[in-house]
Parts: sequence; structure tokens; C-alpha cells
Amino acid sequence: MVARSIWGHYDLLLADLDGVIYEGQQAIVGAVPSIAELQAREVAVGYVTNNSSRKPETIADQLAGYGVRAVGDEVISSGLTAVELLATKIPAGSKVLVVGGEGLRTFVADAGFIVVDLSDEMPAAVVQGFAPDVSWKNLAEASYAIANGAVWIATNNDWTLPQEKGVAPGNGTLVSAVHTAVGRFPEIAGKPEPAIYYTALKRFNKSSALFVGDRLETDILGANRAGVDSAVVLTGTASRKDVLAAQVEERPKFILETLADLLRDYVLPVQTKRGWRCGEVSVELLGDKVMVVEGDPHSIEALRAAAKVIWESGKHIHFLDVQSALYETKA
Repeated sequence: MVARSIWGHYDLLLADLDGVIYEGQQAIVGAVPSIAELQAREVAVGYVTNNSSRKPETIADQLAGYGVRAVGDEVISSGLTAVELLATKIPAGSKVLVVGGEGLRTFVADAGFIVVDLSDEMPAAVVQGFAPDVSWKNLAEASYAIANGAVWIATNNDWTLPQEKGVAPGNGTLVSAVHTAVGRFPEIAGKPEPAIYYTALKRFNKSSALFVGDRLETDILGANRAGVDSAVVLTGTASRKDVLAAQVEERPKFILETLADLLRDYVLPVQTKRGWRCGEVSVELLGDKVMVVEGDPHSIEALRAAAKVIWESGKHIHFLDVQSALYETKA
């Protein structure tokens, strides 16, 4: 068995929020003590989020309510990256039509731009982010301004937003509505584009970072694009099946059940004659069948080994017969 300590190699943890630290208004089990232990080990911790609707200080207060030691400067919002992009595209002091919450409006105003709500104001740019109270009127005004030539930047293009009741539409659905009206796409500030990761790395100025997220198509893809090592955690959007089916550019360096796995030695898969072994689990590719031949198929070690088998097979997962126990939720 080959195992290694993750934190012998990184001095900065960058973590997504929704699906990693909390879901809706509830902290995810094990997340808070894991963050506290890393901080006690003097690992710097930052929070990288596509949610720009709230101020960083508000998010830090929410984290503090769960027992996480955090301050606003440790929260890197896509709203911050959006205004950094704005500054490269329009003159200082320009009018900007903001679709989104208080956090995004504050970022835009603090950067020296004039926040407006109507296309009649002839804004030089539109910045679009998520907020629960975004209305048809807001989307219409954004569409009119963009059609008139305004620069269009979206904080993120996430299609879904995990909530306590389930999965709700995210900012991507609102961006899509405007796209349908104007016939073009915005520039994206947040994940999966690398700009937000560069913002975070500049903020903390550490030598080696690990990013942990729950979405392959945004969190992990963005980290990989930015050249930052990544880990996917199974407490949010990504399922075991999603991990097994991950496209090359969406594959994480580490696969975690929860943030608590950051504090344990990470068992690395090793190649065998017909597959990969991880700890006490062996997974083999027998013809087109991906099967566990030894150990618990529901374990995280099985998932890590099976991922290597599939990823290294040279075949798309749809052409493989994967043992269902590897991706089904254990009863």
C-alpha cells in the first residue's frame, strides 16, 4: 500500500463553499473540524466561490457562525474577479449595469464604477451575477444594454445551485436567458475560467496550493486550467459516477469522500497486471468489464482504483461495463 500525507506538499488550501463547507444554511458534517485542524497546523485557508450575491464579510460571518475562523479577505468571490476584468475593458468611473445582489454591487462601486439599473443610463458594461430576487425586468434591462454595445461579464455560468431542499437553478440559467435575447455569450469571471484562481493566488501569495471543490465541470476544470492541484469531494454535486466518467480536463489529482480525508494519509492507486489496486481493493478491466476483484466496491479506495482503470483504459466510459456497486450509493 502506498500512502502519503497531502499536507507535506501544500501550504494553502483553497476551498469552494457550496457543497464543500456548507449546503444551503447547514454546515456539511466534518467540514468545520477539518478546517479548524488545518488552521491549527498553520495551513492558510481561502474560500473561492462563484457566488457574488453577498459581501465577503457576510460570507465570513456565516462561516464564523458554523465555528470556522474566517475573515472577509479570505473569501475570494467571482465578483472581485469580475471587476478586475472590467478594469481592463472600460474606463475608470464608467457606468455599469449590475444584475445581482448586494455583494456584486459593492464590488463594482468600490472599484470606482457607477452602478446603474437601467439601460437608459447607457452603461459601458453589464455585470451579471446570481441573486434570489433577480427578475425578468433585470434580465431585460441587461439585454437592452448589451444589444446597445455594452461589455458583458458574468460572474459565473453555474447551471445549478445546491440548496437544503435540493438542486435549484443557478446563474447559468439566467445568463442563458440573456444569451437567448442578445445572441452572444459573456466573458466569465468565475470558475471554470482560471482568472478567479489567479486572483486567489495573488491574494495569499503562497508557494503551493490545493483546491477542493464538488463540481468537476467548474471547480476541477478551472483549477486544472489555472495549473493548481485539485481534489474533488463527494459531499456536493459530483457523484461517484461523475468521477468515473470525468473528461480528461476535469480529472482531479485527489478523490475525497469528505474534507476529513484531507487529514488522513492518502492511499494512492498502484498499477497491477490487469488494473489498479488502492489499499485493500483491486479493480480490473476484464475485456470491457470494470470489476472489483478484491475488497469493498463501495469504499473510497474502490472509487480511486476504478477511476484509474477507466481513465487509463483509453475508452470512453459509455463503452465499458462498469460494476454498478462502484457508482451506486451504498444502502
